Amino acid sequence: MNVDKMLTELRLEREQIEEAILTLERLARGRGRRRGRPPAWLKEAASGLVSEEESDSLPGSAEPRRRGRPPGAKSKPLAQLMEA
Repeated sequence: MNVDKMLTELRLEREQIEEAILTLERLARGRGRRRGRPPAWLKEAASGLVSEEESDSLPGSAEPRRRGRPPGAKSKPLAQLMEA
């Protein structure tokens, strides 16, 4: 039983544990609402956590959303407005 060798190994392990604790503390502090669009991998990971009932109500789950103006939202020509 070499006590000096055991102490050296324990000190090394303690340093590794302290580094891991510091890294986790930095990660915990850095969490919060970020601006902008989330990365694709994060969006996919979050969508995997949603239950089946909730996924039905999510946009894009049944069919892709159409972009642009909805039908009937166009400005009507001035002549049509005067007739009505």
